[in-house]
Amino acid sequence: MSSIRIARPRRVLLASAAFTSFAALDLPAALAQQARESLPPIEVSPAQARKPAKPAAGAAQSARRAAARRPAAAPAAPKPVMPDATVQTPLNTNAVAESASRLGLTVRQTPATVEVISAETMREQGYRTVSEVAQGAVGVTSGDNPAEPSAFSMRGFTNSQINTLYNGIKIGPQNMTSRIADTANLEAVEFLKGPASLISGEGAAGGAINFVTKQPHTGAVNNEADFSWDSLNSFRAHYGSGGSTNVQGLDYRLDISRSALNGFADDTNVKTFGTSGQLNYRVSDSLKIWGAIEYREDRSKAYWGAPLVPVSYSGSHATTGIASGNYVSNYNGTNLGAVTIDDRTFNTNYNVLDNRNVAQEVWLRGGFELKLAPDLTLKSQAYGYGAERTWFNNEIEAFNSTTNLVDRERFYVAHSQRLVGNITDLIWDTNIAGFDNRLVTTLSSSYLDFVRPGAANFPGDSVSLVDPNRGYYGLLTTQQQTARIDNEALSFEDRLKLTRSFALIGGLRVEHIGLDRNSTDKNGVEKAGFPFTKDWAPVTGRIGYTWDAVPGLTFFSQYATGADVAANNIFLLSPTQPLDLTTSRTYETGVKHLFWDNRAEWSFSAYDILRKNVYAAAGGMQLNIAGRQESKGLELAASIRPIEPLRVWGNIAYVDARYADYNFAGGSFSGNTPPNVPRIVANAGASYRFFTPWPVELGIVGRHVGDRYNTDANTVTMNAYTVGDVYAFVDIPKTVFNAVDQARLTFRVRNFTDKRYAIWGDPFYPDQILLGAPRTYEISAAFKW
Repeated sequence: MSSIRIARPRRVLLASAAFTSFAALDLPAALAQQARESLPPIEVSPAQARKPAKPAAGAAQSARRAAARRPAAAPAAPKPVMPDATVQTPLNTNAVAESASRLGLTVRQTPATVEVISAETMREQGYRTVSEVAQGAVGVTSGDNPAEPSAFSMRGFTNSQINTLYNGIKIGPQNMTSRIADTANLEAVEFLKGPASLISGEGAAGGAINFVTKQPHTGAVNNEADFSWDSLNSFRAHYGSGGSTNVQGLDYRLDISRSALNGFADDTNVKTFGTSGQLNYRVSDSLKIWGAIEYREDRSKAYWGAPLVPVSYSGSHATTGIASGNYVSNYNGTNLGAVTIDDRTFNTNYNVLDNRNVAQEVWLRGGFELKLAPDLTLKSQAYGYGAERTWFNNEIEAFNSTTNLVDRERFYVAHSQRLVGNITDLIWDTNIAGFDNRLVTTLSSSYLDFVRPGAANFPGDSVSLVDPNRGYYGLLTTQQQTARIDNEALSFEDRLKLTRSFALIGGLRVEHIGLDRNSTDKNGVEKAGFPFTKDWAPVTGRIGYTWDAVPGLTFFSQYATGADVAANNIFLLSPTQPLDLTTSRTYETGVKHLFWDNRAEWSFSAYDILRKNVYAAAGGMQLNIAGRQESKGLELAASIRPIEPLRVWGNIAYVDARYADYNFAGGSFSGNTPPNVPRIVANAGASYRFFTPWPVELGIVGRHVGDRYNTDANTVTMNAYTVGDVYAFVDIPKTVFNAVDQARLTFRVRNFTDKRYAIWGDPFYPDQILLGAPRTYEISAAFKW
């Protein structure tokens, strides 16, 4: 909530890390020859293009050698049989996740837990926004409304402890810069779990989430159109087109979408519009240039949750199973005793009538890929990003047990952000003492300029709990904060094949972060201690291995580190407070297994994360020094297609996340769980396809989220919930619509049990809880030609 709107830095220069290649190893020549199974060769391709992974070079070489032999020739030593990389595996581990590594590794080859949710999965599961995508990922939860558009929780960490990337580019702390985003133009969403500073830089203690847009392809032009409508009178529409043009070597992709998603609370909605396009031009076999542009906007009437209310006051309207505990109001100090969510407030909107939340964003990206030599490739991307954002709301809703009214308080903030940067990679495929090796050197820099006018006064009033007189914002006076963040980094990432089945992967990132910050009052006078500057120079990295024990079965382990600015939001700290970096590290081990002729796949991981020098939200936009945060957990995912029509899948994540050394005047939160962190998150689904003349598929998906707390005090529990969706779609034969190649009609029921539940709690606004959406019905149509 408010954490999204607190100050935003004004300038960031991004960079990458440094890792020296492994020293040559003096092993017997026979072993060295056996180890020569390399990565897929680097090909000139559009930046961030999402293509199925190519077969491992060693496997390709093996095939060529086998073809060259006569049938009677003695067979070579057997190599691991890799699945057809052009086919998506049940858990999509053939995908290349560029947010996880710059080495061109598939998910299976990466010594970390990585999950890639494809556009096809988003379409089949009906994911409309990126927060809905996150809720389908292993162990991830999110906010999913205009107040918390992309508030994620992953492996015990939330908000700015998780980097959100756009085609691999970080634009700022996600709890400040994220907006409601439609999935219409996304090719995939990547989830990298655990400290991820090697690739995405500062701020990735809990991991990184990367949104990858659809890319041009070479070949015939393909068109697609999608439409949907639901029982809340929401609608979405999207058109996309891509393929080769009449100009030799020139490919394109174009997407345009519009949506109006109505909320279940009174007078709430989100309206989005987006258009994106990219051109790729192959100048020669060794050079490709490309350029991309995107514009997005969203406008919403925001929902800020339902207030916690004393059970004694609600009486027969008190609910169970949504929120519980005993609470003293953080805002007005009254003792509410045992609290609940009053059922009369399920659809109540306490925001002012003239509230508005608006954002316009523009992306410009361009670059080239040049093959300097057969084993040397240079890739470079320059980018520019601009955003204007506004929040103008009543954001606090605190029940007062003395007056039996809901105390309210207004909040306004705006952002004007400019970001420019460059990322350049040099990829070198070489041989060290007979062992295949790939080294990627990355140099990156960025400059982020951020101007944040915000409220200097906070009008407030009190309204009735039921049918409140919402009123208007009232008088607004503003003050201003500015920030500039320069970020430069050099990184090295390396993969060395020690045997045909065993690889060492590591990387190192050396980074400089420079902050210049200023703050003025409503009269334009600089506040005490401003302006000030601060520099950091974190060094982060990763070292790990992958071992293909048998074909399709891969074991992995890694040690990785991360660093980020200590506070949840750097603008919440005064110049007199410590500004040391938070550091984090993880130990992780796991296994990934693809078997049964690529019809079944499962993965398992266990991890231990420690984050030091932690700052935590204390309510009222204040911070406490929390010392350390420890997070240990297990994750399991599986998908199987036992017979062709049937698919069954599921995942479960367990995490034990706790604070340590979290002491303050008057108490301690040591041993408490961070807000919005459930111990258990599980998803499961099944679908069955009837191969009739008009093929029909029926599916069901369930999701369970365990108990969570809304503050570090752990006094109020957002109770566990289980929800489910059901759907049915029919593929209409081409004979019915001759103009299209594919046509699909889908009917979907979301939250079919009409469960009322708490989806998120903002620790800065602990007097209220955000509720999840009730049952809705949706019909959609999709066409491809």
